[in-house]
Amino acid sequence: MAEVLATMVVGPLVSMVKEKASSYLLEQYQVMEGLEKQHKLLKRKLPAILDVITDAEEQAAAKREGAKAWLEEVRQVAYQANDVLDEFKYEALRRKAREEGHYKELGMDVIKLFPSHNRFVFRIKMGNKLRMILEELDVLIAEMNCFGFKFRQGPPVPVNHLRENSSKIIDPVDIAGRSRAGDKKKIIKSLLDKASNVNLTVFPVVGMGGMGKTTLAQLVYNDPDIQKHFQLRLWVCVSDNFDVDSLAERIVEEAKKNGCQANGSSALDKLQNAVSGKRYLLVLDDVWNRDEAHKWEKLKSYLQHGGSGSSVLITTRDQAVAQLMMGTATGAYELGRLGENFIEEIIRSRAFSSKQEKDWPRELVNMVGDVAKRCAGSPLAATALGSVLSTKTTAREWKDVLRRKKICDDRNGILPVLKLSYNCLPSHMRQCFAFCAMFPKDYEIDVEMLIQLWMANGFISVLQGEEHPEISGKNIFIELASRSFFQDVKGIPFEFTDIEVSRVTCKIHDLMHDVALDSMGKECAAIATEQSKSGDFPHSARHLLLSVNEPETFLNASLEKGSPVIQTLICEGDVDKDLQHLSKYRSARALKIRGGLELKQTSFLKPVWLHHLRYLDFSGSYAIKSLPEDISILYHLQTLNLSSCHYLERLPKGMKYMTALRHLYTHGCLKLKSMPADLRHLTSLQTLTCFVASAGSDCSRVGELRRLDDLGGQLELKQLENVKEADAKEAKLGNKKKLARLTLRWTDVDKEARNSDREVLEGLEPHDGLKVLEIYSCSIDTCPTWMNKLQGIVKLKLSDCKRLEKLPAFWQLPALQILCLYGLENIRYLCSSDIAFTFQKLKNLEIFKLPNFEIWWGTSEVRGERPIFPLLEKLLIKECKSLAALPKASVLKETFEGVKTEYRSAFPALKEMELENLEMFQRWKDGEGTPGEELTFHWLEKLIIRSCPALTTLPEAPKLSVLEVGGVSQQISSLHAASRYITSLSSLELSGDNTETESVAEQNSSELVHGREKWEHRSPLTRMYLRGYNLLFSHSSALPLWTCFAQLVDLDIQDCDALVDWPENVFQALVSLRNLRIWQCSKLTGRTQETSEQSAPERSGLLPRLELLRLCAVLKLSSSSSHPFLPCLESLYIINCDGLSEVANLPPSIKTLRIYYCNNLRSLSGQLDGLGRLPALEDLHLWNCRSLQSLPNGPQAYSYLRALMIESCPSIKLLPPSLQQRLDHLEKKAIDARYEGNLQSFFFHFF
Repeated sequence: MAEVLATMVVGPLVSMVKEKASSYLLEQYQVMEGLEKQHKLLKRKLPAILDVITDAEEQAAAKREGAKAWLEEVRQVAYQANDVLDEFKYEALRRKAREEGHYKELGMDVIKLFPSHNRFVFRIKMGNKLRMILEELDVLIAEMNCFGFKFRQGPPVPVNHLRENSSKIIDPVDIAGRSRAGDKKKIIKSLLDKASNVNLTVFPVVGMGGMGKTTLAQLVYNDPDIQKHFQLRLWVCVSDNFDVDSLAERIVEEAKKNGCQANGSSALDKLQNAVSGKRYLLVLDDVWNRDEAHKWEKLKSYLQHGGSGSSVLITTRDQAVAQLMMGTATGAYELGRLGENFIEEIIRSRAFSSKQEKDWPRELVNMVGDVAKRCAGSPLAATALGSVLSTKTTAREWKDVLRRKKICDDRNGILPVLKLSYNCLPSHMRQCFAFCAMFPKDYEIDVEMLIQLWMANGFISVLQGEEHPEISGKNIFIELASRSFFQDVKGIPFEFTDIEVSRVTCKIHDLMHDVALDSMGKECAAIATEQSKSGDFPHSARHLLLSVNEPETFLNASLEKGSPVIQTLICEGDVDKDLQHLSKYRSARALKIRGGLELKQTSFLKPVWLHHLRYLDFSGSYAIKSLPEDISILYHLQTLNLSSCHYLERLPKGMKYMTALRHLYTHGCLKLKSMPADLRHLTSLQTLTCFVASAGSDCSRVGELRRLDDLGGQLELKQLENVKEADAKEAKLGNKKKLARLTLRWTDVDKEARNSDREVLEGLEPHDGLKVLEIYSCSIDTCPTWMNKLQGIVKLKLSDCKRLEKLPAFWQLPALQILCLYGLENIRYLCSSDIAFTFQKLKNLEIFKLPNFEIWWGTSEVRGERPIFPLLEKLLIKECKSLAALPKASVLKETFEGVKTEYRSAFPALKEMELENLEMFQRWKDGEGTPGEELTFHWLEKLIIRSCPALTTLPEAPKLSVLEVGGVSQQISSLHAASRYITSLSSLELSGDNTETESVAEQNSSELVHGREKWEHRSPLTRMYLRGYNLLFSHSSALPLWTCFAQLVDLDIQDCDALVDWPENVFQALVSLRNLRIWQCSKLTGRTQETSEQSAPERSGLLPRLELLRLCAVLKLSSSSSHPFLPCLESLYIINCDGLSEVANLPPSIKTLRIYYCNNLRSLSGQLDGLGRLPALEDLHLWNCRSLQSLPNGPQAYSYLRALMIESCPSIKLLPPSLQQRLDHLEKKAIDARYEGNLQSFFFHFF
């Protein structure tokens, strides 16, 4: 594509300005009166420039400096024109609001509010701005003619000169073959399995550029099994030109090389003859054709003449291409990232290719892992970076490469390959993706927010009669994701099939992020380190994300130096001080700020200066009680996010005039008691997450929702005790077809019964396609009649409806997957029916606080032998004190591992079960089966049992991997009981009783001795949590059992009074342990056990892999010397250990040291290396250690420190010189002011 096409995103910006110049609002409210001539000139000149933008961008990409400079000037003038036209549009909206009486309701001096909006003053000011823009456009048009830019209908047809047409793979050490062996095996199996398939098999491999799709295809193509299976193998590189005749000719040429005859009058006839009757494999490498399905269908019709089992293997970056060529939306093979070990191997093979391995510089070899992380799983990047590093011979040169913001550039060859995908995008999509450069690498992007930011910045065209911009935005995102621009998309985008997903997020691959950065230049910036100074502020940035603590300090210092052109500002850190100069951001379209600011007491939010805002987000701010009334003059505002502003009490009265508002997030505003009057005027609203009903006369009633039929997503109605039946019916929720989740919430549950609740609930009938319904604290005895009409309902929750006596026939809801019943005090049984019934799709059942729930069915017998819960995967039952058993089990017949088995189960698909606080529960099934017959949970993976004192047995569960038992009988809270799951258990949690009698302990100990044979088989157990379980530490007969736990990786010990000294005899067996946490062991002193000299060498081998040690509330801990049995310790946490006086001999491996609330701690010391360093220490936190005086003090003890917190440690008078010198180089820092000049003391949240 003209090698690498335009890096500048200018065309879409000029198109946006052109659309605004033609806005009907400008005509309707005559805001350009007296400027009609200039307006017409603007509307004529913008298209003239737009016509030649494509040609100019192509010339700029070809390194023509004049074209680049011209485009940059076009961009700047377009931004200016955009602001000016938005001023006109805002004036139109302001006049409209004035006609509707907004000024009178504001109750303030309108002249002060709008000092420049006197019509005469406005005309003069805007006329001058418009004339300046027209003069700039005249210059640009003159230069345009000088440069000879020409009109092009659309973007030039890309030509890919970067790929060779070769099936041969050059890989002298077979890294590719080993790294993609699994992928290769799967593809080959799929191709060979289609041997008898009469129809042509199409198998696409999809992945981002640089991931190795072509290499994988080469591996498959050259595999001996493939060569033996296919009579004919053909390889053609397609790239961007999917010309059917040309492709046919190239395939025929490949066939002739293999000795095929190809007769015919046309290329397609020759192709048909060449493949006729032969089983062939055709590789079409690097396919881009996504729009012209007829071309592929035409070529395919001739390829169909091959023999049975013929296949076409395709490589492409685009899911849409795969779908088009397969004819289905699923089945493509998605190629993921290459394993980091192989990336490292590629880098080493390139960087040290001229040396023998024994001669590789150790210091550089140790840095290969850091280089590999920058490659983000891309073999192309690894190859390119390895080649670059082959000419670098010092660690400093390698570090310089690692410090680069981007690893992609034209010189190393990565960027041209990746930009092929970018340059094939339509211009508006390029603009949308390039905007994402404002997010840091590996940032989890909220997709809904992203689309709203695109809208706020005008990237999504909004023309009358077209679809909603949100729909356009969703389509753009889906398109970009299908082309591999976004990855790690969590949730089901824009569908409601997974009701547990409340939001959709995505990430951008690091290399594609480099593409976005290259496209936006300095217009996007993300600052995410504490060491950034205000001087680093990117004054040319229009889109800025700050992920630093106290961003207001950074912004205020920067704003004093200039007036940046910020359009998007996202502050991720809490803003607790006034943003004094924010009103300078006159071009701001999107603003996200959270923290402890009370808006009424600050000066930063001045709507009169920020009236271009389309997006305003204060979510999570914990001090906002109200919004200023003049926020209602933000007539452009589309999104207002106030979610989780817990102290927000009211919204602006004039909100009804904010008619552009499309998304209002008010969920989680716990103190909000009403909605402002006349919300029915906000007819553009697509989202209203929470509506609070009030009885006040100056508030909106629920009935005002009647006109808001575009509401979608989630809607919560609160304080419904204030709603009358007529008002509920007037809301017409049934007309809101886009609603997916509806929550109906009453309050005052403890007051006397409200007879009106049933009528109100009946009046709030939703549409029958609703996905989630939740009802809280409604005073009803039966459910509404419309509940069984909800044929699309996926999740249903009834909570604290204390009068409810009977549940509806839930099994009649065909889509129901999750059923939650909480606090229903009068419910005795789940369902009642005289006919056989089944919960067809129910996967999750939660029953909580049903004190009278004692039987499952209201009839004495449930007819039929089919299981009632055939698909249930998760069962949770808590605080149901009357329930004695699970429901009656059905007799089932299934084949497991080739053996036909008959067993009984009420939940044949159950994977997770949690039972808690069930006083009467004692049986795993209701009724009696055949004597000796045991209930089986064949698929159960996780079982949690807490406080079920009457239960005496554990069920049969051959696949159980997680078991947590506590507060139950001695029979099942023991290792002996857990040993029945020895072959499958990976995680075990046991809570015992520190007060158990000696006789009981001896009995349990005896059982362990007899059960040891089971545990001695190789156990997969990797995690164990022991609470109050002294037996394993106190009885000599139990101690040998630890030798069976050699696979343990995580061990938590809590409330074990038997621990006094370090249990070295236990640790000796734990050769795989990486994480050890000890909590509230009141007698543990930290001393080592008395041992003979002969055992000392053995001690050096204890816990050889331990990386993390956490000691919490171990009050008698007096010493924490780092013993030789912790050679790999990287993280040490000590919390609330008041008996501790010193932490001595920190090992050289320590990276993280955090000590909190140790009031008697006096000194820290570490094992320094030969240069006086703690060679690995990166993170040091000391908080509330009031007696601490001494810190490690070597000349370079803190050379690698990156984060430091020292708070409330008054006995540390001065920092060691080596630490003092390191302060300016830290990424995160929170220390008392006395340690560092006039630095403001602040607290950084490290937990």
